[in-house]
Amino acid sequence: MNPLNFALLLASALTLAACGDKAADSHAPDAPAEAEAEHGHGAGGEKLTHFSDRTELFVEFPRLVVGETSAFAAHLTTLADFRALTVGKVTVRLTGGNQPDEVFSVDKASQPGIFRPEVALKHAGDRELSIEVVTPEFRVTHELGPFTVYADHKAAEAEPAAHDDEGIAFTKEQQWKVDFATAEVVTRLIRTAVVATGVLRARPDGEAQLTAAAAGQVQAAGAFPRLGQQVKKGQLLAYLVPRMGGDTDLATQRVAANKARVERDLAQQELARMEALYREEAVPEKRVLAARAAAALAGAELSAAQQCLGQYGGAGGGIPVRAPVAGTIADVRVSPGAFAQEGALLFHLADRSTLWLELRVPESDAVRLASPTGATFRVAGDERSVEIIPGRNGRLIAVGGVVDATTRTVPVVFEFTAADRNLPIGMAVHAQVFAGGARDAVAIPASSVLDEGGMAVVFVQAGGETFERRTVRLGAREGDWVEVLDGLTPGSRVVSRGAYLVKLASTGTAQIGHGHAH
Repeated sequence: MNPLNFALLLASALTLAACGDKAADSHAPDAPAEAEAEHGHGAGGEKLTHFSDRTELFVEFPRLVVGETSAFAAHLTTLADFRALTVGKVTVRLTGGNQPDEVFSVDKASQPGIFRPEVALKHAGDRELSIEVVTPEFRVTHELGPFTVYADHKAAEAEPAAHDDEGIAFTKEQQWKVDFATAEVVTRLIRTAVVATGVLRARPDGEAQLTAAAAGQVQAAGAFPRLGQQVKKGQLLAYLVPRMGGDTDLATQRVAANKARVERDLAQQELARMEALYREEAVPEKRVLAARAAAALAGAELSAAQQCLGQYGGAGGGIPVRAPVAGTIADVRVSPGAFAQEGALLFHLADRSTLWLELRVPESDAVRLASPTGATFRVAGDERSVEIIPGRNGRLIAVGGVVDATTRTVPVVFEFTAADRNLPIGMAVHAQVFAGGARDAVAIPASSVLDEGGMAVVFVQAGGETFERRTVRLGAREGDWVEVLDGLTPGSRVVSRGAYLVKLASTGTAQIGHGHAH
C-alpha cells in the first residue's frame, strides 16, 4: 500500500476510535461539565504519571477538599505488553500528616484500563498519596508523594492552577488500541561496531546434497522423507532403481560380476599351468609373467564389478540412498516413483543446530577488525537481534586476508547456535561486527528513532498522554540499541513502538490525539 494512503487510513481509523469513545462517554449519566471537572480537565485538576516495575499509572483527579467527593480516573497499563489492565482492585490511600489513614477502593474497571475510585476525605493537611493495584498475578503500589487536602473549596481555588497540557496529545485509549510502547532512556555499555551484510550457512561438515548416482526411479524405503524431518547419519532415505537394460541395471551388474569372476578363475588356472610348465623348463619365463599379469587384471575387474553390485546393498534392485550427515531434511526434490536423471538433486540435508554466519565487511572498515569480539545480526521480517558471544554461544572462525576484487569486501565468519530461533539456511542478514571494547553511553532502543529528512527524531513522553518531538544526535549502534550523543538524558522515556502514530498525531489534521472516554 502507498505510504500516504496508509497514513490517511490509519489517521481515519484512530479518528473514528476517538469519536467512538466520545460518543460512548456522552451517554454517561453525569453532565459533560461535571465529567470534565471530575477527571481533572478543569482548572486546578491534577494529572500524574508514575511507573512501577509492572504497571504505568496515569491518574487524573480534582483538588482534594474535605467534605467533597473527588472522583479519580486511574488509567493503568501493563508494561509487559502496554495494554489496558482489565482486572484488578485499585485502592487510593492517604497517610501521614498526624491524621488517620483514609482508604478508598474500587474492585473493577469501569472500562478496560480505567478504574474510578471515589474519595471522600475527612481530614485536611499535607498527606502522602499512594495508589495500590492488586491483580490475580501481581500487587504493586504507586507512591505519588505529598499532596495537600484543603479545608474548603475556597482554599483549593486560592492555589495557583497548574499549566495546561503542552505537547502532542495521544490518549491512553488510543495507545491501547495500537502497537505502542515506551522505553526508558538508560546508560548502558555500547561497543564500537562496523556494519556488514552476509548470509546464513550450514557448517561445511553439517550439510549434504544427495544426488542421483545414475539415472533411475526413486522408490521409498518405508516412509518417504519429508521436509523438516530429522535424520541420523547413515539412515536409509530411499532407493534409486536404475532403468532396465542400462549399464547400471541390477541384472546387468550381476552378469558383469559373474563374467568377471569366471574370467578371474580362468586366468588363475592359466597362471598355475604356466608356472608348472616353467618349472619343467617347457615354456619361457615371459609366458609366466604374461599369465600373472592377466590374472591380476582379471582380479581387478572382478573387484570393480563387485563394488558396482555392492551399491545395491542387497536392496533387491535399488541403490540405497543414505544420509551422510545427521540433521534436518531442508529440501526434497523428488517424490516416490519419480524418475531422476544422473546427477539430479534428490535431498538436501543440513544440521541447523550450529550455523555459520558469513559476513562481508567493507574494505574501509576491515583494518579495524584484527580481533573481532562478537557480532549481532537481524533477518528480514524480524526486529529481534541475534547476538554471537564468543565463548558462550559461538566463536570466530576466521577473518579473511584478501579483499574481494568485485565487492571490495573482506569475509568474516562466525559459528553460533540459536536454538530458540528457526533460522533458514541461505537467508540474507544485516549485521554488525564488534571491533573494540565497550564504553558507557546514553542509549535507547533503535526502534524509537524516526528519520525525518536525514534528522534523527524521537518522541519523549512528557506525561501519560502527552509527548514531545525531539531531535537527537546518534552515535554507535549495538544490536537493538543505539547511542544518543545529544538530546536525551537517562531516566526519561521515549516511544519505542508506534512513534509514527505519535508523529501523525502531531500534525493535528486527523484529531488523532483527541477524545477521551473518561
